[in-house]
Amino acid sequence: MTSDGFLIADDVRRAFGGVTAVDVDHFEVERGSIVALIGPNGAGKTTFFNVLTGFERADQGSWAFEGTGLAGRPAYAIARSGLVRTFQTARVFPRLSVVDNVALAAPGQRGERLFSSLIPVRWRRQDEELRDRARELVGWVGLGGKADDYAGTLSGGQRKLLELARAVMAAPRLLMLDEPMAGVNPALRQALLEKITELPSEGITVLFVEHDMDVVSAIADVVVCMAQGSIIASGTPAEVAADPVVIEAYLGRSVDDLRDMSTGAPTAPEPAEEP
Repeated sequence: MTSDGFLIADDVRRAFGGVTAVDVDHFEVERGSIVALIGPNGAGKTTFFNVLTGFERADQGSWAFEGTGLAGRPAYAIARSGLVRTFQTARVFPRLSVVDNVALAAPGQRGERLFSSLIPVRWRRQDEELRDRARELVGWVGLGGKADDYAGTLSGGQRKLLELARAVMAAPRLLMLDEPMAGVNPALRQALLEKITELPSEGITVLFVEHDMDVVSAIADVVVCMAQGSIIASGTPAEVAADPVVIEAYLGRSVDDLRDMSTGAPTAPEPAEEP
């Protein structure tokens, strides 16, 4: 990939006990792109997401967003820097309305400050503007008819749409989506896909984890494949789907064998059977 210094990570490692979950030498995301992170179950994709966004501690490594180092910073500080993420399971405040769920994500709310909160004139106009923006985003994701319903009444797919609206409300420059299509029915799936593809035109770069190659092929500019914590391939969706190293990864080969395949080095011979 050609980098403009948007998101770059180097030598990132994370282990749990004796198991290495993330072992990434180099990773980067170009501004304005949609990048898919794929790999078999247990490849380390979500753990890598968690490390980059401050929800897991890295054992070593560095990563920077728009030139600012993020290693060691807490999750809330990383989100405030413009790097926002969602989760595999949509998290909502069930007893708040859909609009209120989205409005809560807006950064820089004056009414959240102790002194300003005591003087409504300081925050009331901004609060009205933020609610208008939240209602606009709720309509954008197709939930306008449920804007004033409790978020707890939404289906799983509708909650994914709500989570997307809330993430955009947080004004990200890089939005990281962890399996955005998981549990979404076909009727809502296409709507969610369309909204994700619109994000770069709004100045939002997208990095997402996904298992469904149809989804990846439909919206990703670049695909990065992980196996056993390491990145083994990157390229266009067609290039990665046809890569024999990627195919072998999904069939269960070891990461050492995959690295040998990617470098052209010979693999160790199989031991001879006992007579």
